[in-house]
Amino acid sequence: MSNLALKIGCYNYDHTRALFDGTVKIDGVDATFEGAHIVSEIFERMVRQRAFDVSELGLTYYLRTLDLDDPPFIALPVFPNRNFRHSAIFINTSSGIKTPQDLAGKTIGEFALYGHDAGVWPKGILSDEYGVTPDQCRWIVGGTDHPIPPFDFIPQLHPANVEVTHAPEGKALGPMLEAGEIDALISVDVPQCVLNRSPQVARLFPDYEPVERTYYQHTNIFPIMHVVVIRKELLAQHSGFAQSIYRGFCDSKEVAMEQYRKGALKQHMAVMIPWFSKLFDENRLLFPDDWWPYGVEANRKAIDTFLRYHFEQGLSQRQLKCEDIFVPELLTT
Repeated sequence: MSNLALKIGCYNYDHTRALFDGTVKIDGVDATFEGAHIVSEIFERMVRQRAFDVSELGLTYYLRTLDLDDPPFIALPVFPNRNFRHSAIFINTSSGIKTPQDLAGKTIGEFALYGHDAGVWPKGILSDEYGVTPDQCRWIVGGTDHPIPPFDFIPQLHPANVEVTHAPEGKALGPMLEAGEIDALISVDVPQCVLNRSPQVARLFPDYEPVERTYYQHTNIFPIMHVVVIRKELLAQHSGFAQSIYRGFCDSKEVAMEQYRKGALKQHMAVMIPWFSKLFDENRLLFPDDWWPYGVEANRKAIDTFLRYHFEQGLSQRQLKCEDIFVPELLTT
């Protein structure tokens, strides 16, 4: 029997590179991998055009499709992108914001849409840990450093009691933050004014690394941003290949992890970042051996937390469970 030819859209991360360059093959599949300069381009092509058979998709983007009349995708428990997000909250230094609680009553920008993946997590954390809920703030969505139109390829949802508007035409949120036109910003992208070290802007948590490490220690959550989805119609036609796709992504991740483990013997001389080996050692003390796990069980708490946040923030019609979003045969992974 010939292999199944599949087109797979995914960002070329260090842990997916072995799939892109052919070091790792997917059993029973002839896969063509296609990346993009900006990962949201992959999302849009998948949602609008069904451009791929299998695709990386922002977790909120995927969850919003589940409320459509005929949901087109189902997910594998593969999580290509995850990131701690206390560091994604930026403030204007003249706004009077000193603590997370000071965000209440303020105008906050958010990248692209109300509830992008890097926004759902901070909103949930602010609510759970600091008592600041989205309805206590005013929200303006738009581009971080360049004006962008609304991401209209997915539903633009927000609760009736949360004020959400789009940035004025021709304006971007980073410059608005620096000018004091908004008080704070939550964004997957670091604003250029922050990178330029403008005195008018700062992070809410300036020394964010220990804050995020402490968050992991007391929650055991490494926040998930993206998932991998399959077109449901394809899965119905070719049952059984989901396991092969899942295993291919796992094997590619293991190639990257093994490179970092072996690199420690030579103080990671192939990496340009100073003191990278020290950071690697610190992470090995904090995380389990597999600090970037795939599969349902190792990620159930993080997934359930995101699903709760998604529902509480008015982005899902009902509170979903892992059993609602993943390929059934992979629920035991």
